[in-house]
Amino acid sequence: MDYDRRNIPLYAIAGALFGLKTYLVYRFLFNISIENMLQEIILFINPFASAFFVFAISVLFKNKKTQMGFIRYSALVGTVILYFNLIFYRNFTDFITIPVLFQGSNAADLGSSILALIYVTDLFIFLDVAIIWYLSKRGVGAIVPENKKRVRKRALITVISLLILNLGLAEIERPQLLQRAFDREYLVKNIGVFNFHIYDIVLQSKTKTQRVFANGEEVPEIEEYVQENQPKKENSKLFGVAEGKNVILISLESFQSFVINNKVNGKEVTPFLNDFLEDSYYFDNFYHQTEQGKTSDHEFMIDNSLYPLPRGAVYFTHGNNEYNALPNLLGEKDYYSTVFHANNKSFWNRDVMYDNTGYDKYFDEESYDISDENSVGWGMKDKDFFEQSMEHLESLPQPFYSRFITLTNHYPFDLDEEDASIDRFDSSSNTLNKYFQTVRYTDEALEQFIQQLKQSGIYEDSILIIMGDHYGISNFHNKAMSQYLDKETINDYDHVQLQRVPLLIHIPGHEGETISEVAGQIDVKPTLLNLLGIEIEKDIAFGTDLFSEEARKDFIALRDGSFISEKYIYTKDQCYERATGELIAKEGSGILGTSDQGENKCKPIKEQVENELNYSDKIVYGDLLRFYDFDS
Repeated sequence: MDYDRRNIPLYAIAGALFGLKTYLVYRFLFNISIENMLQEIILFINPFASAFFVFAISVLFKNKKTQMGFIRYSALVGTVILYFNLIFYRNFTDFITIPVLFQGSNAADLGSSILALIYVTDLFIFLDVAIIWYLSKRGVGAIVPENKKRVRKRALITVISLLILNLGLAEIERPQLLQRAFDREYLVKNIGVFNFHIYDIVLQSKTKTQRVFANGEEVPEIEEYVQENQPKKENSKLFGVAEGKNVILISLESFQSFVINNKVNGKEVTPFLNDFLEDSYYFDNFYHQTEQGKTSDHEFMIDNSLYPLPRGAVYFTHGNNEYNALPNLLGEKDYYSTVFHANNKSFWNRDVMYDNTGYDKYFDEESYDISDENSVGWGMKDKDFFEQSMEHLESLPQPFYSRFITLTNHYPFDLDEEDASIDRFDSSSNTLNKYFQTVRYTDEALEQFIQQLKQSGIYEDSILIIMGDHYGISNFHNKAMSQYLDKETINDYDHVQLQRVPLLIHIPGHEGETISEVAGQIDVKPTLLNLLGIEIEKDIAFGTDLFSEEARKDFIALRDGSFISEKYIYTKDQCYERATGELIAKEGSGILGTSDQGENKCKPIKEQVENELNYSDKIVYGDLLRFYDFDS
């Protein structure tokens, strides 16, 4: 067909369709918070800026067929990228990064989790692709030679104008935006998911070079910071009380604190734990600090007292680094270290990381008799898992350090009807509705396991640490959560408080006590070493002993830069009173303004949090512990 000057070029049609589709996905399928009109405008503009930039490249091709093919496949590839991000977001409330793609071997084990994240209505996301393919096959809007110069000029002006407008408004809304790599939602909200991926590639290239050029010159500065923030051993009121005892650490999958001492449909969600904490040291303000590595991040912090990375999982990206890990340290005291987890040994690259950090034995799925009858969701049911683990546990040389990782309370929280002992919750979220049943099942499995430990004689010679690994209910389900918690809405303050997970430390012969000072997973390693009476003269660890009578570090840092202190909670540029949830300051967007009073209250801790996270990242990215002499 002859080109008609009144025709709209296909790159413009494709850019408009794809941009509108992307905006609708951002606005209604991602749970991106919009706080003011400027943010709404930026969110609307950025998908069009990205779309027109990509599709306008087609005008550079001389051949009409090549133009059409480029537009077709750009629409398809872009939609697939957008959809993969949507699937990932529905589970993790986060966006895909390059390190996460390296964890693709995990995808084979996701099973029903992925299927639960795919909706029939998702087909509409591909509607614009079908339209673009149809138009391109018809040759509609193709650029012919006599009009190329004019069309190219218009395309260039359009793309540059949209990009400048997008970046200019984003800089007004959030100055120094690209320095906020830890806040992926903020980046996507301002520059779009596609530009975010380009930015992520740049970051990945930068971090990959850090180990190559690292020479250890930053180690003394980091060591000095750590030593200044470590209380003296003699100030730990429980130092050595568990000397020589076995250590049994149970990681509870997706277990959040809001279920403790709480009910659903009039029944206790965790009746066993509610009783067990009465005879344990229970930390009711204990926060998970994981990021994209989820359970593996939890394990990494427990063993190393270093922070997980802001992108990807340390277990995958830096599993061969040198670490001064807990199993290695305990091995020097004749402890035998094991992990019990009825899953694929390579999941999260555990087989490599466990060997590197000093574990003697990993009881993976090959150590268990797994069948359809004793499996659900992600794998072996917790009751069967604990029961079969007992035979292995009883055969271990003592003293031992053993970590158990449960599976049943994992998204999508499926449970066979005969295993459910409480009814589902009734809300708009099927995920939350099922969650209480799997939590209750895990609680029952724990009770069974403790009884088996007592019968075996291991119980009295062991300390038990029971801990949630990370959140189970993301803010994608805030509406249902607000219904359960009887709140109007779940705001950013509430979201941080929902990152609390249970921590119980049970020492036979000790009376129970609830400890309400803020604490986090980063503190487990130094706390456990002190309980066992093991003095480490030199170490680089960012946690502190939870039983120290000396004032402990006065904040817990979350990986996204949020923090919780005794008085304040800081998240997403907002400073709250921790006790009341009152917003006392919001850092400046230029639109909302700032409160100097509130900003000054949170600012000193915020600066220390950023400094500490930065130090930890340098250690991991640069593999700096290879330069550190732990023995001198």
